[in-house]
Amino acid sequence: MKLLFLACLSPRTGNHTTAERIRSHIESAGHTCELRDAAEFQSPAEVTNLICQYPPFDGALAIHLYRAGRLLLGIPVPFGVIFGGTDINEDVKVEHKRVVMEQVLLKARFAVAFTDKLKEEAELNLSQRSKIFVQPQGIQTEVTDKFCWTEFLRNSGVSIKLVDELRVFLLVCGLRRVKDPLYLTEVFSEWHCKNPLNVLVIIGPKIDPVLTAEVEAVVERTEGIFLAQERSQQELHAAMKRCFAVVNSSISEGMSAAILEAMDLGVPVLARDIPGNAAVVQHEVTGLLYSSPQEFVHQSQTLLSDHELRERVVRNGKVYMEEHHSLTRERETYQQLVDALH
Repeated sequence: MKLLFLACLSPRTGNHTTAERIRSHIESAGHTCELRDAAEFQSPAEVTNLICQYPPFDGALAIHLYRAGRLLLGIPVPFGVIFGGTDINEDVKVEHKRVVMEQVLLKARFAVAFTDKLKEEAELNLSQRSKIFVQPQGIQTEVTDKFCWTEFLRNSGVSIKLVDELRVFLLVCGLRRVKDPLYLTEVFSEWHCKNPLNVLVIIGPKIDPVLTAEVEAVVERTEGIFLAQERSQQELHAAMKRCFAVVNSSISEGMSAAILEAMDLGVPVLARDIPGNAAVVQHEVTGLLYSSPQEFVHQSQTLLSDHELRERVVRNGKVYMEEHHSLTRERETYQQLVDALH
């Protein structure tokens, strides 16, 4: 089969990584899968024109029911959809978007949710049940040996004298509102002033120009907070592997790849207590959850002082990844689902 796959493909984002991984699953079964950025298209008519070009496409896929899925309405081939997270957590609250997403889900052959919670929310808000499958993201991490914290932090403005002693909390996120990258900065800076070895490094692509300017301004004037340039997947994984803890501060998540990658790498996770994160992180079992910036500092202090807790969440996180986020199982699921598009 020849398939068109639409997704939001901002470079080095979780969406992009997920889409590339799923595309590789599909192609490993012998299909052709052309991955395109949903931002390239303005209407379903443009997608239909592409699909009908010779040789025509036999089916389509989309990640995110509104941003990408709406472009599949009316196309002349069967399609499947994958929930992105913000579609069910945020866009469904907007009436005209919810109506469009209902139409997309009604016409889709199948839909995939990353968690049981996301499936429940979709069923509750979009009135579809039988066609929604749950398939957690499959994760495989790869670390480069060439990574150097000294160079990484020098580029972020950190004093090199302290590098070997620093406890780096790494906030991995694209700079957009839903990731709320400034949520912890004020309280973390106050903590840093009392304990200068604790620093927060924010790393990720600059997606929202207005928010990026805000973040840069805050980092410029705030002690203990640093903004690092986005890196390759291997370099990012190396940075995660060598940090004290990986941080998530998102307002909403479908399933955070950064959290899963940290668990796979054996790094503690400190995640904001929202449904998407709580579906993955069990507090004090596979990671730590917090509900306010102040609680974040409290949980971080606990992680620093309680070595048994740190070892436990790292160990349990690794076991959780092995049991629930198998790359092989994810590959088999998508290959079976694509067969439904014949």
